[in-house]
Amino acid sequence: MEEQVKELIESIRPFLIQDGGDIEFLRIEDNYVYIKLTGACKNCLYQDGTISYGIEALIKDKIPEIEGVINVDL
Repeated sequence: MEEQVKELIESIRPFLIQDGGDIEFLRIEDNYVYIKLTGACKNCLYQDGTISYGIEALIKDKIPEIEGVINVDL
């Protein structure tokens, strides 16, 4: 499952990079994917929408066992 999530994240990265941001996979724990948004995405006003309607929707569609995506701001 982890490799599948990483592949999906890699498919999203070019779109985020195009807007000056990026995404980093951290881990899967209790069926939640932990990520870190960086660059322009880190402080973007649309960050929650990007996570919910973009990243989370794609991952949950392809891997139904995933409960959600959590952005970790380290």
